[in-house]
Amino acid sequence: MTAPDWVSLDELFDRVLHTEDDALRAAREAGAAADMPAIEVSAQHAKLLALLVKIAGARRVLEIGTLAGYSTIALARAVGPNGAVVSLEHKPSHAEVARRNLEHAGVDAQAEVLVGAALDTLAQLQQRGEVFDLVFVDADKENNIAYVEWAIALGRPGTVIVVDNIARNGRVLDPKPADQQAQAVHDMLVMMGAHPRLDTAAIQTVGTKGWDGFAVAVIA
Repeated sequence: MTAPDWVSLDELFDRVLHTEDDALRAAREAGAAADMPAIEVSAQHAKLLALLVKIAGARRVLEIGTLAGYSTIALARAVGPNGAVVSLEHKPSHAEVARRNLEHAGVDAQAEVLVGAALDTLAQLQQRGEVFDLVFVDADKENNIAYVEWAIALGRPGTVIVVDNIARNGRVLDPKPADQQAQAVHDMLVMMGAHPRLDTAAIQTVGTKGWDGFAVAVIA
């Protein structure tokens, strides 16, 4: 299969599985209108995140990296009216777009967007005594190891950790010295494999986001 086939197959999945509704499409379009990079998760990945929340029975979810709130909407819907999502966004302008999208989707009561450098807001969450049932990491890759360590610190036995963008179009195989993102992802995978409290799998994907993938771990 070629890349156009991957995209067409994702489009088929979206259509026959009724994956993307008007609110999700509007969130994607709002991000584009605000000149955000088109790096939000695919519709199928967002649905998978929602299913993982339901499978895990998660009621409190932490998302590191909000962007326009596309995945935040999926997570907030999955936790239900009695659950909560805390999403961390570095840029205030992105956070404002995300909050509008969450309100449009009718899940603003379930989702809180915190603005600031994630390593700072993660420390604040610890000070608040927060504990999360599922953590989704989708932010600057250079800090992935720190984000996974924080996910463990803010989790509990049984907490699920999902890390996005682990293939980097295959560059993780042999990161070049200047490719800090690929090197950081490679180092994070090594760390997750060696960590005594993590049981981890890494999955490659192809589709609208090209050659990509994600890691899923459970805290022991």
